Amino acid sequence: MSRIGRMPIQLPKEVKVTLDSSKIEVTGPKGTLTHDLPRGIAVSLDDGKVLIQREREDRPLKALHGLTRTLIANMVTGVTQGFEKKLEIVGVGFRADTQGNLLKLTLGFSHPVLFPVPEGIKVEVEKQTLITVKGVNKQLVGTVAAKLRAIKPPEPYKGKGVRYLGEKIRKKVGKTKA
Repeated sequence: MSRIGRMPIQLPKEVKVTLDSSKIEVTGPKGTLTHDLPRGIAVSLDDGKVLIQREREDRPLKALHGLTRTLIANMVTGVTQGFEKKLEIVGVGFRADTQGNLLKLTLGFSHPVLFPVPEGIKVEVEKQTLITVKGVNKQLVGTVAAKLRAIKPPEPYKGKGVRYLGEKIRKKVGKTKA
């Protein structure tokens, strides 16, 4: 049996779980998330705990067992605490600013980059060079942070660009004179 999949998920008091035959809905103080359950995976509620079982012992279903448990646990964490990723902008003249539902990035291009913030995500610019991406859905928060980083990834010579907070960039040695 999957070691991760068989672990029960403890539900905090403020979280409400609704089960359907092929869908699970988790509601908490920060919002509501739903997940479609794969075939062969059954979810049950037992005294403030969520239990995940599988029907067969074949390899693909074993993988989905642990994955489903982790996704549901992330949903519970998301609706209670939320998720966040921090990005820092390194470079002279590089900055960020919010304009309504748009994030305006000045990253050394000939024009400012306007990034539309998806629904369910909150983007905060604490300083001009520090961006915080917050949300309930862990996958969506990570995707938005990765898309922001992909606009101008850190370059290997001076490290200029958008990077995750605390990310180490391996720098290359530049050219030397003969």
